[in-house]
Amino acid sequence: MVQRVAVVGAGVSGLACIKICVDEGLEPVCFESSDDIGGLWNFKDSPEPQRSSIYRSLVANTSKEMMCFSDFPMPDDYPNYTHNSLLMKYYRLYAEHFHLLRFINFLMKVTSVTQSPDFSQSGQWEVVTINKNGDEERHIFDAVLVCSGHFTQPVLPLSDFKGHETFCGTFLHSWDYKNPDAYRGKKVVIVGIGNSGGDLAVEISRSAEKTFLSTREGAWVIGRKSRNGLPLDMVGITRFNNLLIKHFPGTLVNWVVEGALNNKCDHKLYGLKPKHRALDKRLLINDDLPDRILQGGLVMKPNIREFKTSGVVFEDGTTEEDIDAIVFCTGYSATIPFLPSALSEGAYGELILYKKLFPPTLQHPTLAIVGILQAKGPIMPIVEMQARWAVKVFSGLSRLPSKEKMLGVIEAERNYPCPRQAAVQVDYVSYMDFMAKEVGAKPRLLRLLLTDPVLWTKVVFGPCTPYQYRLTGSGQWAGARRAILTQWGRVYKPFRTRMVAEPAATKDTNTANLHTSFHFFYQMY
Repeated sequence: MVQRVAVVGAGVSGLACIKICVDEGLEPVCFESSDDIGGLWNFKDSPEPQRSSIYRSLVANTSKEMMCFSDFPMPDDYPNYTHNSLLMKYYRLYAEHFHLLRFINFLMKVTSVTQSPDFSQSGQWEVVTINKNGDEERHIFDAVLVCSGHFTQPVLPLSDFKGHETFCGTFLHSWDYKNPDAYRGKKVVIVGIGNSGGDLAVEISRSAEKTFLSTREGAWVIGRKSRNGLPLDMVGITRFNNLLIKHFPGTLVNWVVEGALNNKCDHKLYGLKPKHRALDKRLLINDDLPDRILQGGLVMKPNIREFKTSGVVFEDGTTEEDIDAIVFCTGYSATIPFLPSALSEGAYGELILYKKLFPPTLQHPTLAIVGILQAKGPIMPIVEMQARWAVKVFSGLSRLPSKEKMLGVIEAERNYPCPRQAAVQVDYVSYMDFMAKEVGAKPRLLRLLLTDPVLWTKVVFGPCTPYQYRLTGSGQWAGARRAILTQWGRVYKPFRTRMVAEPAATKDTNTANLHTSFHFFYQMY
């Protein structure tokens, strides 16, 4: 019987896992290699090897009501999109409120997680750690939750580019970047147009003499604001919208969304238009990128063909001379070095996981790898739900399919435009509902309609906030209903710093979502 659970890492995922283990009567023991909680969101002035690293100005791309823990709303005076320093304060509040720090062993690095000699009978794992004095310790656990993240091993693809050995400028990865001070008055090329690439291109362009953004494919760009200046995800990520997207032809949905995005910024004119359709991959969330192009501070360029001694040649044949720095925003390797190599058998060396969580080939399902995914929505509620499901599986209260069925599901889910992203990409509402059903926490919509129609309206047509998964079943939270009914009040609170007379009549936020089937896409964008 599972009782003692190792939690590797005390970032967002690790904190959620500790709390869920305690809620379910298990004994968590967390190992954190640094001296503090927060993981990715704990800003450091200098990057530290084998740890996540963020830049000083980083602001979340998902709003506070969508990304909070499901039974612990963020303070109502927090801005809707929070700076990393405020997120750290929130995580400290969470850890203190639920008394999680007592379970964390700081400055303890996990170097190995392997099956115990009697794994076939016990399902136990041997975890090897090194403390701050360099002393090695071995521990036996009934189960392991890996929460070390996948932003610790940057990919710097210099070998893909001819002439990089003789280039006189500097190379670095976004993992190394902290602020734009070093690029003041210089000419800089940013490589890659993910969210980090967009952020760094905008920020550096305000200090550098000239900034170029090089991309192989381009991207569909959207800001954080939706209609009336409300948070994009609070308007766009609803059960009703998710239903419409599933039932309308994909070609039609993409056409409508692309039309709305181009109405704000002609992606072809701005050099942004990608090869893929808008909803085939994640949108690039950036409020300022089109403006920097419009103002001439940022210049779009195709992929780099080769480096010269002091310049860069792009695939369209154009050359930019006197380049001082190249900043690669080219992602990270999703491998986890302390795990058995047999778990990373994907075509690109990626982890093979059933539903982005469980290795399908283990004789006993006592290992779960949390947070190795990307979503068109907030990550925090997902990793919390992953923890809830994993602990149920460890305890025998939820059962996984056979190995053959799990491998079949993994193969079927590879149907994604980018093969590498297929291993980590999920649809937010569908994935959350699947896991919630496994733990008995999926909202009972028909029952809600019959017994609480006001709440049903908020759940179906309003934002799919994490509180919905605390309304019923295992892990039910008495404050979930109230949190849903008051969520828009917390959205409005930080705006109310200057009193303005209310209009004679206001439109209910949820009712405003009930327009024609096609017009809702324009509401999102």
